[in-house]
Amino acid sequence: MRVAYNKLVRDQIPDIIAAAGSRPSTRVLDHASYQGALRSKLLEEAQEAETAPDDQLASELADVLEVLRALAQAHDMKWEDIELEATRKRTERGGFDRRIFLEHVD
Repeated sequence: MRVAYNKLVRDQIPDIIAAAGSRPSTRVLDHASYQGALRSKLLEEAQEAETAPDDQLASELADVLEVLRALAQAHDMKWEDIELEATRKRTERGGFDRRIFLEHVD
């Protein structure tokens, strides 16, 4: 039975599928398609993290982090530069430590 996925997967997933007795069909994306697929993958992983039970949250956050790293690399960004930007924004705008929920502005 054929199951369509049409999504970016981790590098070893086709081998894992084949070892389980199925036949994966894959292709290598060009750079622009890869960048777009990573953005879609980021949303997919963020949604999984949003709905994950507490005992699976670390695993889902690890997936988000892996996609973030790949996305940065695909755009020729250094991870250190992203961390510096995060620090700059935290300094200017704060973090989420105070748990502030904005309800409305009049």
